[in-house]
Amino acid sequence: MVENVTNELLFEHLKAIQSRLSTMDDRLRNLETDMRSVKGHMASFQQAEVAQDGAIAAIQARLDRIERRLDIAD
Repeated sequence: MVENVTNELLFEHLKAIQSRLSTMDDRLRNLETDMRSVKGHMASFQQAEVAQDGAIAAIQARLDRIERRLDIAD
C-alpha cells in the first residue's frame, strides 16, 4: 500500500484538506460576525434597561415628594 503513494495522490489529499480549511475559515468568519451582532444587541438592551431604571427612579422620587407634600407617606 505504501508503494502506491505518489506525489499526485498526496497533492490531491492536500488540496481537499485546503478546501475544507477554507470552508471552515469562512464559517468561522460568519460566526464571528454573528457574535459581534449579538453583542451589539445585548449592549443595546442593557442601555435601554439603564434608561428605564433611571426613568423609574425619577418617577419614584417624584411620587415620594408628592406623598411628603400631601402628608400621606408611610
